[in-house]
Amino acid sequence: MGDPARLLSVLTLLLWGCLPGGAAYLISPDAQAIARREAFIAGARREAPRLNVVLIVADDLGVHDTSLWPGGAVKTPGLDRLAAGGVRFGDATVTAPLCSPSRAALLTGRYQQRFGHEGQPHERYAKSGLEAFFFRAFVARGDWQLHRPVSPDAEDVERQGLPPGELTLADLLRRQGFATGAFGKWHLGANDASVPHHRGFDTHVGFYEAYSLYAKDLSRSDIVNQHHDTAFDFSDPFIWGKGRSGTSQLVRNGVPFEDDGYLTDTLTGEAVSFMESHRAENFFVYLALQNPHTPFQAKKALFDRFADEPDVNRRVYKALIASLDESVTRVLDALDGLALADDTLVVFLSDNGAALYTHAGDNRPLQGGKFTFFEGGVRVPMVARWPGHLPAGTTYAPAVSALDVFSTVAAAVHAELPPGLTLDGVDLAPFVAGEREGVPHEWLFWRAEYSQAVRHGRWKLVRDAWHGTSALFDLQADPAEAKDLSSAEPARVAELGAAWDQWNAGCRPPLWPHVMEYRFVADDGREFWYPL
Repeated sequence: MGDPARLLSVLTLLLWGCLPGGAAYLISPDAQAIARREAFIAGARREAPRLNVVLIVADDLGVHDTSLWPGGAVKTPGLDRLAAGGVRFGDATVTAPLCSPSRAALLTGRYQQRFGHEGQPHERYAKSGLEAFFFRAFVARGDWQLHRPVSPDAEDVERQGLPPGELTLADLLRRQGFATGAFGKWHLGANDASVPHHRGFDTHVGFYEAYSLYAKDLSRSDIVNQHHDTAFDFSDPFIWGKGRSGTSQLVRNGVPFEDDGYLTDTLTGEAVSFMESHRAENFFVYLALQNPHTPFQAKKALFDRFADEPDVNRRVYKALIASLDESVTRVLDALDGLALADDTLVVFLSDNGAALYTHAGDNRPLQGGKFTFFEGGVRVPMVARWPGHLPAGTTYAPAVSALDVFSTVAAAVHAELPPGLTLDGVDLAPFVAGEREGVPHEWLFWRAEYSQAVRHGRWKLVRDAWHGTSALFDLQADPAEAKDLSSAEPARVAELGAAWDQWNAGCRPPLWPHVMEYRFVADDGREFWYPL
């Protein structure tokens, strides 16, 4: 019969596994918000000054992965060229350390907690407690854990995505007469109300999921395919297994199509063609490239460039970053060739910090990475170029947020906003140009259910309310968040906690539940968990 204690433990877990999954989540559309958005986008189109907007978003790119900063892991001449003509943001943050909620905030200019898009949309929940038990016992491992599940109804799983009442930057610019195109990863829902060609984009070429294959043919000799050990990245076989099926298939305005090229190059080519087709009018290009997100598939020519990197996994990662930079160069070359560079605001940023679980990303000296509210997870590379409006070759040091992209663009095109719409970002142009005193943000807030953080100037509080773990850091003296000052600064902890509570009171609960948790062990040995 084996060890009686072990047998008792297994029987207990089996009993737990047979219990129901928990209360259902009901996603109810916000009728008032939907009516406001529909009335706004149906309004008369307004003229905007001559301006194009190009927003390039990398996926899981760490703040030190490029040569934007000294000692960066990969030489990135395209990004360096962009920065030479614009401004680097030395302290740029995102609102979430993972893809979907970060993008929801970027494209709306609002904290995603205001409208419930707090986590990743999920296609799959455990159908029963027993299924959850077997997943927990035999699939999830290490830093990935599944706790007792909450399973929404199938109809509510289908509704997961950017709520239909939220105004996107594409909505705003299309009403200003812009041609709007999205190219690449969407990850804001695959239902009819959430997909990009129904959210303000005239054109979308890409995929709806968090990932797709860079190259469909896995036997190509010009592609290096690097699989991960499930001991540290349990999600890797699922990604490879899905390939380009379901929400990972390539679509053009919802219609599937096949492509035999390298995905990064294909998407960049589509974006460039869109710019060429709309050169005579204002256009908005949202180029959301997957690089360097998994699956790790790199062009061999770029892989060979990093022959001095002894770790094959990290070598593929560097090749993915080099491919990303090639795309930035292609976009800049296209703008020059069309004589549109002086009339175009280009913004580049990552959706979150590098993923540590791939064993390729490295945010040091910053602590943490994707799935944590430490600086390694929420501080990202960010550059903006707008000739004649943003000073060239400069660095702006105060903290800024991805939330500011929406407000900056809205101000640049003299956009009218819907009555009652609350934006959380600010127009960065007058701050960067020295025309406005102070800093863009006195306070910044983060929340993913029990995982929470707040920043006020140099002070930052990180909390795991589920496990009762928290830490206070002085980012000015300790940007690596190595020394917890909460015991020495109880009044500061109380002040930041009260401010977070006040902000949180204006937010709504998440519209859908998480599936699992990710564990991060801080340098001092304490665990901080994050719901996925």
